[in-house]
Amino acid sequence: MSAANLQIRPDGHLRHFLCIEGLNRGLLTEILDAAESFAGVAEQSVKKVPLLRGKTIVNLFFEASTRTRTTFELAAKRLSADVLNINISASAAVKGETLLDTLRNLEAMHVDMFVVRHAESGTAHFFACKALPHVSVINAGDGRHEHPTQAMLDMFTIRREKGADFGRLRVAIVGDILHSRVARSQIHALNLLNTGEVRVIAPRTLLPAHVESLGVRVFNDLREGLRDIDVVIMLRLQRERMQGALLPSEREYYQLYGLTEEKLSMARPDVTIMHPGPINRGVEMDSQVADGPRSVILQQVTYGIAVRMAVMSMAMQQNTPAGTASA
Repeated sequence: MSAANLQIRPDGHLRHFLCIEGLNRGLLTEILDAAESFAGVAEQSVKKVPLLRGKTIVNLFFEASTRTRTTFELAAKRLSADVLNINISASAAVKGETLLDTLRNLEAMHVDMFVVRHAESGTAHFFACKALPHVSVINAGDGRHEHPTQAMLDMFTIRREKGADFGRLRVAIVGDILHSRVARSQIHALNLLNTGEVRVIAPRTLLPAHVESLGVRVFNDLREGLRDIDVVIMLRLQRERMQGALLPSEREYYQLYGLTEEKLSMARPDVTIMHPGPINRGVEMDSQVADGPRSVILQQVTYGIAVRMAVMSMAMQQNTPAGTASA
């Protein structure tokens, strides 16, 4: 079964959240609206709602992560779920236990949801195919495939900063498009939300073949690509996934593609700067830009909790109508 079909229950509600590709605009908007209702929870004296009380959620991270793992953990706890973080380096997986055996053993502990991050594309889909009918699976990043909750928190950030009308926006994604699961999810989400124009800006060696087929305009020159842009999403150079010499040096990359105030002069004056993190300062962008007034990088981290609360609650059919989550 395709990931798109696997994600949706017969009644149209979310069961798993594996990828953006194949979903529809209505569902993405529903996630964003639900996240809006959860955004105020952090400002309450008691930062919890009881929607997932009695549920057990397992964070199963086979790759290192700080922002994604901790925001998923906080999101689950703010929904009043019990959370189990598996230390893969000290688990039976390092002794040769298969993914399926890991799944079955954890299911035997009456788990309700898995949040899975893995270096191999398709791992979250595998878990969703094999999971018991009552168990939901959230993809926290799989190989070079997708990172759907990161894309949704980016869409939420854009909507908060620029308003709900994506059709009037020009958005540029800059950097290592080839190895970025975040970029793939972002492109799918931006197009589903009818964004006016989506651009990718990168050296030719860091662009996937036939990337234009994803519905983007391609630029190899940063200054030209930034002309009249409303939102710039910078990407991390993913050295750990590169094979061969795709770049002469990080210094040369910064000279050509590193975001500076001078290069930003090509964009609109109220341009919004984003980055999924972690930032390689002096490689992907200058600190003056990363810490400047147009940067919303820290807001993205904050919004990530609300978006992941929305996805978790919807996947367990516990979604609360907008405006009631913080009541």
